[in-house]
Amino acid sequence: MTPQEELALISTTFTDITDLQRGQMKALWELYTDWNSKINVISRKDIEHLYLHHILHSLGILKVLKFAPQTKVIDVGTGGGFPGIPLAIMLPEVEFTLVDSIGKKIKVAENVANAIGLSNVTTYHTRVENLKEQCHFVVTRATMPLAELVKLSRHLISKEQFNALPNGFIALKGGNLAGELSSFGKKAMEEELYPFLPDLYFKEKKVVYLPL
Repeated sequence: MTPQEELALISTTFTDITDLQRGQMKALWELYTDWNSKINVISRKDIEHLYLHHILHSLGILKVLKFAPQTKVIDVGTGGGFPGIPLAIMLPEVEFTLVDSIGKKIKVAENVANAIGLSNVTTYHTRVENLKEQCHFVVTRATMPLAELVKLSRHLISKEQFNALPNGFIALKGGNLAGELSSFGKKAMEEELYPFLPDLYFKEKKVVYLPL
């Protein structure tokens, strides 16, 4: 698929997308290709599939939970802003904090968020274990094993509850997760992304939800 066809797939998958959100999504192509030419946040050959492999994949979290307004979400190991920036576009009434320990990557995320006018995004250049923020959910995209994520970031989770699911962790993962999730027993919920995201790229992609 061309980038234009991949962008169109977002609109057909999320039919409630507004013209403003569609425009913000469209602007991401030029922003990320420009930044990626200076700072390698997406592999050179993968940037051609920005919308499919990075933006639409990030939005897969919405299969598990569409966060309620005023929810606070922390994106751990956000890199150039995934899944945080695509989610922030689609959920303007949700507060997103994007965290990464690599300064040049968080610089890209911050600049992209500012360029498209995302007032619901805050960025931090720090290690997650040093973060003092509170949130209802921690999200991440394949940054570390789930057990390690829980260990490093459980102090961030607030006791205040008002979403359809209890506060906890939502991670985008791929492949066979039996070993990684075995220590959590039946607490961890594993959701296939295909055919919710209607492309064969997502056949092996999953969303894992773990309540705290």
